[in-house]
This record gives sequence, C-alpha cells and structure tokens, in this order.
Amino acid sequence: MTDIAALKAANAKRWDGAKLTRGPEFKPVAARLVAPGAKARYVEISKATGVPWFVVAVIHERESSQNWNAQLAQGDPLGRVSTHVPVGHGPFLNHPNDPPLQDAFYRGALDALIDCPPYAARNTDWSIGGLLTKLEEYNGLGYAARQQPSPYIWSGTDQYKSGKYVRDGVYDPNAVDRQLGCAGLLVAMMALDPSIRFDKNPSSVTPPATDPLPAEPSSASIANPSKGSIGAFVASLIAVIFKRK
Repeated sequence: MTDIAALKAANAKRWDGAKLTRGPEFKPVAARLVAPGAKARYVEISKATGVPWFVVAVIHERESSQNWNAQLAQGDPLGRVSTHVPVGHGPFLNHPNDPPLQDAFYRGALDALIDCPPYAARNTDWSIGGLLTKLEEYNGLGYAARQQPSPYIWSGTDQYKSGKYVRDGVYDPNAVDRQLGCAGLLVAMMALDPSIRFDKNPSSVTPPATDPLPAEPSSASIANPSKGSIGAFVASLIAVIFKRK
C-alpha cells in the first residue's frame, strides 16, 4: 500500500528539482488551458467541487486533450456510458434549460470529482506536494508502487525517462509517455495566469503577471532554491523558464 505522506514529500522534492525537457511544447497547451472561455468553465466546476480550477484544467488536458465532448473522468464520450476506468459513468447530455456553463461537460466533471475515486472534491491539501499527489492518485498509484515517477505528472521533465501503463493494468518499461505532464503544464500556466497559487507550501507563490508566454529553453528549471524572498525567487524562475529571445 502506498504511503501517501511519503509520496507527497517525494513529489514536492521532485517539483523543486525538476527541469523541463520539452519546454516549447508546453506554451500553446498552457495558452489553451488559461484562455478566458476555458477558465470560466473550470472556475464554475471549482465553485461546485472545491477543486482548484487549474487542477481541473490539467486533468482535462491529460484525459482528453481538452475535449469538451469527453468525460473528465477518463476521456470517454459524454453521451455514452464509460467503458474505461471508471466504468459505468454517463451518459451526460446537454439540456435546453441548462444554466450558463452548467452543461453536460460540467455535470460529467462534477461526477468525476465528487463521485469517482480518488474523490478529489474531498481533498483538503492543495500544497504542491498534495496537489501533485492527488493528480497522481487520479491516474492511479501503479507508478508509485514501482517507485517510479508518474509520467502523468512528470512527462516533459527530467524526472521522467520511460515506463508507461499502455492500458489499464499493463505496464511497459520501455514505453515513453508523449503527453505533457501535469507539473510542466502547471508551471507554464503560472507564467500566463497570476491567479494560480498553491496552499500551505513555502515555494507556492503566485508569479507576477507576464506578457503572453514567450519561447522557452528546454533546460529551464521548474524550481530552484534561491536566496532572498520567495517572491523574488518565483519572479526570477519565470524569467529563466520563459526567457524572451
């Protein structure tokens, strides 16, 4: 059985030491996730569940590449009963009298976050370690059981090399996850949206507002201990990660 406290500590440590290896790929995806129309929908879900909107956003990206016609829980079509884990959910359908932003996707997202393991709506630890671990639980703890960083979180950083569950319950040590991981998505989103912050964590301070995300060197640090204030650290971090050409 996975020690969740130890996994939180491990994920927080990985965050502090990670470097992006596919940096430029994060830019357009982050821009989609923080776009005003998308953010408004994620915020509406956050209001109903208590799950931070940016957590909803990265789950949406990982599960279905931000497909608004797919279930947040596993990426299956909204209008069908799900056949992937969690199975048996849906269908979720649009109705003529749906309030604004409370459509089929919204109802499916509430089902995923409230009624499906790992019951993210019950979580109270949104520190960086707690947040990343809840995301890892969302995808499954098979990687943690193998003492391996989860590509769901770390793909696109130097914390992940290879190894992937190619389907439910089937692990291939040589497969490489080509999707972008949640950690890199979060740091790219933070560079665009100053409202993103993590609770109860000394390194989780909102970065300053920036211009639209510029090109990024592939070796930029996600986090790196620094002297001085936390605010100065984050400002310098964003400047390094998204250095203007």
